[in-house]
Amino acid sequence: MTGDDDKHLPLEDIHAFAGARFGAFAGWSMPLTYPAGVMKEHLHTREHAGLFDISHMKLFEVSGSEAVALLNRACPLDADALEISQSKLSFFLNEAGGILDDLIVTRLGDTRFMVVANAGNAVADEKHLRALATDFEAKVEPLDRVFLAIQGPEAWAALSRAGIETGSLLFMHGVEPRKNWFMSRSGYTGEDGFEIGLPEADARDLVTKLLEDERVLWIGLAARDSLRLEAGLCLHGQDITAETDPAAAALMWAIPKEIRSSGTFIGADALRAAVERGPAQKRVGLKPEGRQPVRAGAALFEADGNPAGHVTSGGFGPSAGHPIAMGYVATPLAKPGTRIFADVRGTKIPVDVSSLPFTPHRYRKG
Repeated sequence: MTGDDDKHLPLEDIHAFAGARFGAFAGWSMPLTYPAGVMKEHLHTREHAGLFDISHMKLFEVSGSEAVALLNRACPLDADALEISQSKLSFFLNEAGGILDDLIVTRLGDTRFMVVANAGNAVADEKHLRALATDFEAKVEPLDRVFLAIQGPEAWAALSRAGIETGSLLFMHGVEPRKNWFMSRSGYTGEDGFEIGLPEADARDLVTKLLEDERVLWIGLAARDSLRLEAGLCLHGQDITAETDPAAAALMWAIPKEIRSSGTFIGADALRAAVERGPAQKRVGLKPEGRQPVRAGAALFEADGNPAGHVTSGGFGPSAGHPIAMGYVATPLAKPGTRIFADVRGTKIPVDVSSLPFTPHRYRKG
């Protein structure tokens, strides 16, 4: 159900016409599924091209002579080391080293960057960044854009047919192909794909063109969730929160080594201390035995009944062909193959710690 005060997507009429079933997510009324259903939507994305409306996410332009310094303070990032058009996963951390949000930062020019933030945190992120910006010669500008993602092995071909060439755009890079457009090549499914932020009128034209292509299907939030879980990717507010640091979340790979040791970002001291003592728990993949999915919130136990951790995301993996989950376990249990048990409504379900992802990534890196 969606509430009266939920925000509405600019293209809501198009989704309604396509038969979307809406539900509330992060303060937005969002398409959860379309008539094809979650299973078909998921598999279509892996085999062809899935179109997602991600306008609930927020684009910020950060510019000015001290934009680099601002981002280096806000994130565990060396913004100056980014080449023009290069994108990087980073975080806003609190003073305790907890993850306020995960974001993608793209360098558009010497003193211009694009920051993509998650829906549920967009208001807080803007406030946080603007407050920090008062100490720097830098401007934070939220952009009013429709934001679309097209993901899957045929995404590039569908865009090409719609008149948008992607050949020169590499994985984890972003460009401005037209005025007021931002296009990046990354994604939340493990497949090759693109995100395009653009004005509403342009978005309506592009969507019309893309949907004329039988390779392209609208995909709702339900399949977006199963796709990202198979790809082993985190959802902020579930798998990572303000109580989780990047070390426990197995995300230290996103923080350059020299920044770990000498960066002056918010939370630097706390994160260094956390790394030094080693995380008490680690994020891992979990493979339940049998066909019963294990959902977020389920408690995990060792065979002797001692608490082992908890599940943060779980469901059925249509491409994997079995239930999949992700969660945190005590560090000594974090080795793939370790057998633990999940409590599902009083029944102990055997679960094996698994390496991530469940479905191999197929990003186009070359």
